[in-house]
Amino acid sequence: MGMSTYAYIGCRTTKERNARGKGIRVYEITDGTWQLKQIAEGQMNPSYLCLNEKQDRLYAIHGDFSEVSAYKVAEDGTLTYQNTTETHGTNPVHLTIDRTGKWLFVANLQTGGVSVIPIEEDGSLGKIKELKFISGNGGPGYISHPHQVCQDRSGKWLLVPSQGRLQGVGKITVFQIDSEHGDLKETSMVKGRSGSEPRHCVFHPNNRFCYCLNEKDSTVACYYFDEETGTLDPKQILTTLPEDFLGDGWASAIEIGIDGKYLYLSNRKHDSVTVFGLDQENGHMTYLQNIRTKGEQPRFITTNPDGTMLLAANELTDTICCMDIDPKTGLLAYSGTEIAAESPVCVVFKTK
Repeated sequence: MGMSTYAYIGCRTTKERNARGKGIRVYEITDGTWQLKQIAEGQMNPSYLCLNEKQDRLYAIHGDFSEVSAYKVAEDGTLTYQNTTETHGTNPVHLTIDRTGKWLFVANLQTGGVSVIPIEEDGSLGKIKELKFISGNGGPGYISHPHQVCQDRSGKWLLVPSQGRLQGVGKITVFQIDSEHGDLKETSMVKGRSGSEPRHCVFHPNNRFCYCLNEKDSTVACYYFDEETGTLDPKQILTTLPEDFLGDGWASAIEIGIDGKYLYLSNRKHDSVTVFGLDQENGHMTYLQNIRTKGEQPRFITTNPDGTMLLAANELTDTICCMDIDPKTGLLAYSGTEIAAESPVCVVFKTK
């Protein structure tokens, strides 16, 4: 492999979302310079993306619709459309591949189901095998709204943070993954604070601490995670907004530094990223910094592959703000690099 890394930027494309995106943008990154190589057009709202282990396939959900697509990834980073399959749910918002590479899990926000979709030998997507519903308040037919499918570091457990909205429950549901048969077995559940609306989780590299970002009350919770039993034990909750900001927040994304020492969260409406230091012994969070993303609605954040930068995708103002991470303090500073991308909502990297 040469010195190049490739970045794939998912976006929204539809009029309903007032979006300007055209398709998945492919960039070649050499010595910190981003060069646009391709815009893979033809699919609606290729929003959230993930690469397989070999990084020769890219999978994209079609937000607001009910499909997920496969793309072949060439050596030079370019994409070729492979196929599309139904998720049997509406508004897929997140996806992840199990540790064996045989199954794709998709969270369908509106209709409350987690899809289990087989990945065929040739990397294409097969027909759905199973749809697991996240229960709501009341009897059958009541659902909660899953926002993410998050595997722990061992790949044995799938955590699904869900929102209550009208008839559901804000909670994190834990499933045991049976990769041999493509089965998900619900094993435990922990409720969020009333009205908090859990959105996304992230695991510490030690797999003992799990952090959950709550969208509506702009908080982040630390849970102890038991890898043997897959259970979560709540330990701490903090606000993601500066204490002198009394307006509404709308927390969106969570990322952990590659060494597990710092936690990064994005806030829409306030249009900022908040940094917490993490105690390596007990997982506790300490507020360090809040920095603006130089744009509007930072729906998504991620570190770059070597963990030296944090990227924030400003969905409404069509930029990706790149910030340097100070390796000693975890604090963020503007790098001077901004990537132009229409309605960006996700960034993933190909490194091999």
